[in-house]
Amino acid sequence: MALRKAFLSRKFSKSFRELFGDEDQARGGDGRVVRDSAELDRVADCPDSSSSSWSAMLPELLGEIIRRVEATEDKWPHRQTVVACACVCKRWRDVTKEIARSPSYSGKITFPSCLKQPGPHDFTHQCLIKRNKKTSTFYLYLALTPSFTDKGKFLLAARRYRHGSHTEYIISLDADDISQGSNAYVGKLSSDFLGTNFTIYDSQPPHSGAKPASSRSTRRFASKQISPQVPAGNFEVGQVSYKFNLLKSRGPRRMICPLNCPPSDETAIEKPMDKCKLKKTASTSYGYTVLRNKAPRWHDQLQCWCLNFHGRVTVASVKNFQLVATGDPSQPGGKGDEETVLQFGKVGDDTFTMDYRQPLSAFQAFAICLTSFGTKLACE
Repeated sequence: MALRKAFLSRKFSKSFRELFGDEDQARGGDGRVVRDSAELDRVADCPDSSSSSWSAMLPELLGEIIRRVEATEDKWPHRQTVVACACVCKRWRDVTKEIARSPSYSGKITFPSCLKQPGPHDFTHQCLIKRNKKTSTFYLYLALTPSFTDKGKFLLAARRYRHGSHTEYIISLDADDISQGSNAYVGKLSSDFLGTNFTIYDSQPPHSGAKPASSRSTRRFASKQISPQVPAGNFEVGQVSYKFNLLKSRGPRRMICPLNCPPSDETAIEKPMDKCKLKKTASTSYGYTVLRNKAPRWHDQLQCWCLNFHGRVTVASVKNFQLVATGDPSQPGGKGDEETVLQFGKVGDDTFTMDYRQPLSAFQAFAICLTSFGTKLACE
């Protein structure tokens, strides 16, 4: 809020860097800016007698200001400046969102909505997962340095709950408010009794025309609908299945993940469609992708199964895995693109790395990695 007050006070003698100098005040004490788009709307639409002067700024000047901020503040924590520009007023927010492209195009995570958009195509987003065993809570951070000890930029949090014969992981944008009734709730992960089959649910419809899961256990609230803007149900966007190891043979876990992945901006730009065709394909724009774990090789000298994690995994664990996309979704076992789209591994007692790229979003990648926690007697 200190940023917005500085704007409205018309202190034009100060540079933009001076306006954004006090990081703690601009970000808030917890190091995060705005939790969700609804909160950003409330901030941007806040009535103020002086706000009209900022919304009436010439489009060319406003666009040039946002473009310069976007180009210079390309990494966190400086990236908060771009979010602060979107908090000035609604017009500033629209221009900022237009210039600050999605992660698949720019490779940058800016707004909470970026967490449900596909990652970059040419490189991976390197993240860290911190585990708190006492509270059964998991925290996802965007890595800002190569060090595994640095905390990084907070992205998501999840907490494990036991409900009768199955387990649920509630995923939230707020590390201090992890529940389905929270405004920061983004989705959940639900498992079966054996902990070998998981379903990923999104709090928002992944595309127009999507229907929520009909099961009573998948509802967010007891009532069917409490508000047109808040869906009462959850929307299934993927599954994760671990194959049984009935013979108890030596080897790592085997998993397969059929997912509905969000489309990237590049696909939309390369293949423009007219409105008529776009309306017909709205429900199928989400790409159906099947991921499977990359088969490790047996090392005779080390007497263990090995995968090349390129230095991002330092501790041997049955939880470690790499996922690749299969070429033909109808044949998950067939040969496909062997390029790794997600890798997860242990680097400390309660620290793990998570590297993902297109077609996965941060939310989907985090949910898949959560399935690796916990004992799976039928698979080992």
